[in-house]
Amino acid sequence: MAAAARERKRQREGDEVPSTAAMWAGEAQYVYMSIADALKAAGARVCLFAAVSEIGAAFRSRGTDFTLTLRIVDQSRTTGISVTFFANNTALLPCVKSSGDVISLHNVVITMHCGELFVTFDKKSSSFALFEGKASTEFRPYQTSMKYHGSKHDDEILTNMRMWLVYHPPGLKDLELQLRSVKPDSNFDLVCKVLHVCQAPSGEWIFYVWDGTDIPATEFQTFLSMETFTSAPLHLEETPLPREVLCTLPCIGTVLRIFSNKFSKEILHLQRNIYWARFCSITCKQEFGIWKGTLLPSSRVRLLSNEDGSVVERLKMYDSRLTTQVHRQPMASLHKASDITDVEFNRAGYTTLMESLTNEQVTHKFKTLVRVVSAYPCQGSDLHSLLTGNHCLRLTLEDPTARIHAYVHKDDGVRFFGGFLTAGALTRKMNRLLGVPEPEEADEDTSLARNPPWIWCCLKSYRLDKYDPWGSRRYRIFGTEIRD
Repeated sequence: MAAAARERKRQREGDEVPSTAAMWAGEAQYVYMSIADALKAAGARVCLFAAVSEIGAAFRSRGTDFTLTLRIVDQSRTTGISVTFFANNTALLPCVKSSGDVISLHNVVITMHCGELFVTFDKKSSSFALFEGKASTEFRPYQTSMKYHGSKHDDEILTNMRMWLVYHPPGLKDLELQLRSVKPDSNFDLVCKVLHVCQAPSGEWIFYVWDGTDIPATEFQTFLSMETFTSAPLHLEETPLPREVLCTLPCIGTVLRIFSNKFSKEILHLQRNIYWARFCSITCKQEFGIWKGTLLPSSRVRLLSNEDGSVVERLKMYDSRLTTQVHRQPMASLHKASDITDVEFNRAGYTTLMESLTNEQVTHKFKTLVRVVSAYPCQGSDLHSLLTGNHCLRLTLEDPTARIHAYVHKDDGVRFFGGFLTAGALTRKMNRLLGVPEPEEADEDTSLARNPPWIWCCLKSYRLDKYDPWGSRRYRIFGTEIRD
């Protein structure tokens, strides 16, 4: 599990874990209340034993302290309650490894603000201990505050809490999706790695997120007219990512763009480091055949530890995907192998578009598996002049990692189409690439869904300006032929 090992949570400084004997030294007997009962005692100091369902971000308060908010649940209140911690430095705040871990809280205060009850951790008199939530025989906490002392009854309470968590894990798992299972216009939770955050010129915030899987290939709702196939943007952002940022993105798996028109404190953390996070109650739609995530007014962003169970699960899946060449290919193509094209580099390995875009060599050749989402020109009469004149054909290619423009020049055009064909034959071949239904199945005034097939093709990159090799880089199709 190489990726999981690389992603281990950095350790928090301080907070040595005391022995059980030391915690029992005072023989303190704490009376733990359920969350439901504690909410009836506004203003009182209480002790709680609960599971952590949400982990917030640590940030500096308006004063000199640092603050952190967790949400905790128990059998009496599965919707939970928020706990706000204050400390002189971040090392003294709880460092929760995973949602579902258990926390013991002593002498915290039930506080009401703006009609809502929550729990306040007083840095002078309150204390806490964190335990692993998964069922195990280990009863020692992995982090405690300096003033924390346990009691001999804690083990029994911890065992009961762990047993409850087996059947009632925190979070709504039925709403949690991976990118490979996303559906348009539905609300869901997404556990993902936030690779980059930036603010667009329009003022919107854009999160670049990834979970190691491929988002589903889209169908295009269109009409049978030339204009519908000639324009497809390469990205949703107003400007493409700088190369230095692009080269930090993974080459396998989709990087989804999630847009938000509001600022949140989590953005400050996500801008500084690479975090895993849970995006709660977001939605997705398709624009120009590209998936676009959107944060709703009700959406929330929760930071996750690299040891969180959902994170570890996704890293294991990604490691497994990397073990075989075929699983590196687009997930949507695994059971839909295309026989539409023949390629020259039969024995060459598979390369994603992102692997090419981030290749340290400006010029190189490779074989890839893509869909043709648009073409210019795409009508038979124009394509015929391409084979006999000095024009070129521009195709927009996509795989789960990127979109690019690739050109078919005159010298390669004859082989690409399989010879000097009639305008009708050229149109039929182009329609196969674009996933256009047969003419008898639809007319020009009928809205239709086209689903471009996955095709193998050979590409080579080249530059137009030796003084600007990356900015002038282009792609050209070669050694590829559409079958009859």
